[in-house]
Amino acid sequence: MADNTEILRRRTFAIIAHPDAGKTSLTEKLLLFGGQIQVAGAVKSNKIKKTATSDWMEIEKQRGISVTTSVMEFDYRDYKINILDTPGHQDFAEDTYRTLTAVDSVIIVVDGAKGVETQTRKLMEVCRMRKTPVIIFVNKMDREGKDPFDLLDELEEELMIQVRPLSWPIEQGARFKGVYNIYEQKLDLYQPSKQMVTEKVAVDIHSEELDQQIGKSLADKLRGDLELIEGVYPEFDSESYLAGDCAPVFFGSALNNFGVQELLNCFVEIAPSPRPVQAEEREVKPDEPKFTGFIFKITANIDPNHRSCVAFCKICSGKFVRNAPYTHVRHGKTMRFSSPTQFMAQRKTTIDEAYAGDIIGLPDNGTFKIGDTLTEGEMLHFRGLPSFSPEMFKYIENADPMKQKQLAKGIDQLMDEGVAQLFVNQFNGRKIIGTVELNLAAEYMMDNLFAERLEADDLLPIYEGGYRYLLVETTGFTPPMNLLPVLKRMQTKGYRPLLAHPERYLYMGTSYYCMLKQEQVAFQLNLPSLTGAYGTYIQKKAVSLLKAGMYDLTGTDTHSSKHFKEWLGTRIDSRDRDMLWAHFPACREHRLKGRQWAPTSSSRRC
Repeated sequence: MADNTEILRRRTFAIIAHPDAGKTSLTEKLLLFGGQIQVAGAVKSNKIKKTATSDWMEIEKQRGISVTTSVMEFDYRDYKINILDTPGHQDFAEDTYRTLTAVDSVIIVVDGAKGVETQTRKLMEVCRMRKTPVIIFVNKMDREGKDPFDLLDELEEELMIQVRPLSWPIEQGARFKGVYNIYEQKLDLYQPSKQMVTEKVAVDIHSEELDQQIGKSLADKLRGDLELIEGVYPEFDSESYLAGDCAPVFFGSALNNFGVQELLNCFVEIAPSPRPVQAEEREVKPDEPKFTGFIFKITANIDPNHRSCVAFCKICSGKFVRNAPYTHVRHGKTMRFSSPTQFMAQRKTTIDEAYAGDIIGLPDNGTFKIGDTLTEGEMLHFRGLPSFSPEMFKYIENADPMKQKQLAKGIDQLMDEGVAQLFVNQFNGRKIIGTVELNLAAEYMMDNLFAERLEADDLLPIYEGGYRYLLVETTGFTPPMNLLPVLKRMQTKGYRPLLAHPERYLYMGTSYYCMLKQEQVAFQLNLPSLTGAYGTYIQKKAVSLLKAGMYDLTGTDTHSSKHFKEWLGTRIDSRDRDMLWAHFPACREHRLKGRQWAPTSSSRRC
């Protein structure tokens, strides 16, 4: 058997959430408590010049967002912790989904003011399917937000999981005093610090000292809240948590170091050690003596001084030893690794051994692909790594013929990383890059209820081309009385109005369209309009607007993309198709009935 002591002390988890919930800030504070860094950086701040450790790419430093999953490890108490900080933006969702296959548990970060958001729901659905244990950290309690009890109800309703608070905030916003640790039954009062670990004051909740520290009114309110929690929510059961049926909830502020250590202390005790992994052939248990592992991520240029690739390997069982022979199952050949590494984001350290649950980096010169298996000889194939069909297509044009080799190498690295797929036109050899675009959005009718939903931010936008679009429509015959004021209010709320199928609004004339465009309103072309699906009058309007360059995006009311492509290919006029392709090149990358769509003439946007 493998060394059970080493395996049992491993904790491998991912931090997931909607963008801007505070994943990277929480990761930074965990590293601070783990002693890996002495001063915490910030994702974006004018006062704190140090950037976050996990945001090592230049684009991450500039934009203040996470673009790729970062792997970090540290020792805390007697435990070896592996953190995977994931990107929240849906553009990089495929990376996050793959990461969830390599972890044993998850911490979900929820913004205390915004509550459960779109991407959080999607990621929770993946965790639910995989029965992954979940801990919820309600962040930003140092800002004004929702009532904690209302948040708990929202978590249960939206994430469809039973919750149990294991810490409780004392007030919020400017009045925030600290958190009561229900798990350890003690109160910790903090001095806020964005970059350093501060001293804590431990107070017995049943003593008069509590009244002296936070005041009698707050002390009485805290005691009442705790009584209500004990009466409403069931006792915390670790077995229920490990089965993925119950989610412990912690409150705090990652930026100001409130409640983070309570989360960490409880996590290392209750979180699962490495769990069995299902292969196609059998279930692989972590305490098996022989090494097995799979590649779930490949990153190129992690070291700017060496343009090399690193393959991230999750060890599923046994012990990995440096320079030992291991079988690459897909190739069927034996490989040795002289410089396996462990990570602290961008920084790498060569290691001699690693155990089940660890994430190690293996040098890759084109040998690995995502999903590859390494074993000590057994032919195993691990399953469950997601792959998505591309939805966006772009031609690759080489601006400098002298850099053909560099371009080819860069394309190969992109393909290996799994961020895109390469297609080659069989007629002319042109290369086409296909990427995944997961845009979940809704079309909103601008009725009496829309203004209320807009003010409540109860809307689902479309992220495209750097814009945050909001897709809206009106009735076809009469314009809303307050159309223009509502469109301008959408802009002040941070959305760009996207008017669906404007060609179908009978009340709109040329001057109306021009006025809306001057107000920075975007237009979406409903593609069936070009086919005459809504009559020849609307078809002519659509063609005129397309010629005038009025449209910004395309869309369709057809719910099956396969049937739509077949139908569009037979119904649309070739002249209109050429014009459509000239304005929206992505529309041309579909194959219909064994033939390649290709424009017969070129046209320019008016």
